[in-house]
Amino acid sequence: MNKVLSIFLFLLLAAFAEFSTAETSDLQILGWVESAFLADVEMELKAKLDTGAETSSLDARILKKFRKSGKRWVRFAIIDRESGDEFVLVRERVRTVSVVQHDGERQVRPVVMLRICIAGHWHDTEVSLIDRSEFNYQLLLGRSALASFALVDPGSTFLGHSGCATPQGGEREQ
Repeated sequence: MNKVLSIFLFLLLAAFAEFSTAETSDLQILGWVESAFLADVEMELKAKLDTGAETSSLDARILKKFRKSGKRWVRFAIIDRESGDEFVLVRERVRTVSVVQHDGERQVRPVVMLRICIAGHWHDTEVSLIDRSEFNYQLLLGRSALASFALVDPGSTFLGHSGCATPQGGEREQ
């Protein structure tokens, strides 16, 4: 009986190891900071990849929540820190999150979908909108955004390919 149990456990562990390897082999290793490109405003920025955060967040100003045709919307501005240009976007709110800050304070934030290119691939990503002007990085990508495509190497930066194919098939270099 002991031999049968040992064989069973060995086969079970071997199957799990195979599953784990297959699951992570499709993930790209990225650094804790990568270049990102926001499709809607055609703006490049540096993104912090933060596996300690569940939700992604974007530096947004002048948030105005409103209802239209029974749906919840938000109007907000994104500022290109390099050029100073301001872009105003209007997006449907997909949900609202309550985020606990490092100091224990809770913030309620609207969440919208944005199309973001990172490491050579486009991703439709949920981002919460908050004033991140005091932070070095305008975009923070959290676990929920990273889980499907990335492993983060905390000792490296800019490991990802910086261009994305455009919908027309060309290459968008960042």
